[in-house]
Amino acid sequence: MAEKREDARAVRTYFEGGGVSFDTFYDGRRGALVRWLDRKFRYDVLDRFRIAFNAFGDLRGKTFLDVGCGSGPYVVEALRRGASRVVGVDLSGTMLALAREKVAAMGMTACVELVQADFASWEPGERFDAAVVMGVMDYVGDAATFMRKVANATSARAAVSFPSISWWRSPIRRVRYLVKRCPLYLYDRRRVEAAVEGCGARDVEIIKIPGAGMDYVVLLDFE
Repeated sequence: MAEKREDARAVRTYFEGGGVSFDTFYDGRRGALVRWLDRKFRYDVLDRFRIAFNAFGDLRGKTFLDVGCGSGPYVVEALRRGASRVVGVDLSGTMLALAREKVAAMGMTACVELVQADFASWEPGERFDAAVVMGVMDYVGDAATFMRKVANATSARAAVSFPSISWWRSPIRRVRYLVKRCPLYLYDRRRVEAAVEGCGARDVEIIKIPGAGMDYVVLLDFE
């Protein structure tokens, strides 16, 4: 338990310090060179966004949970697609402040609850029609337990990303995270399957985004 709390503190520190720059990925505010690098080496971030919302379909009148919501790109999109209630959970107060600004600009504050917490120890108190967990499993040591908690909070469908292993990208990323003292967990397909095996989903679809080191996106049906 102490190790899990220490991991959560390390992840929060990482995103409080350098994670804010990630916010510009979705809105095109980066320079031309960085945008080119994103398209070349980080296109899975946009691919997983598209895959998730294509899977959710019509969100009108539905409730939506975003685990690790960060600056709120999925929160905003869920609102645009008609979700009646959106709850975002994140460790970083800095990232949540960015999400609040976006929600306020839409005039949708009454429809949104943003919670600063570690999802592993947070109690939602309700089940959501749809749940998204993007860019979170990178930092979760006990993936199977975490996924059971996601399942318990979801009544219909969830979309979850898992970072894959690359022979050349993964060592670089491991060193970078080691310097930042932030935990990092990477997955092959077998580990992804083990993580979701006991979560009780009626149907599981595992999608590998093409390319070295690109994410797996797992779509889980609970209905």
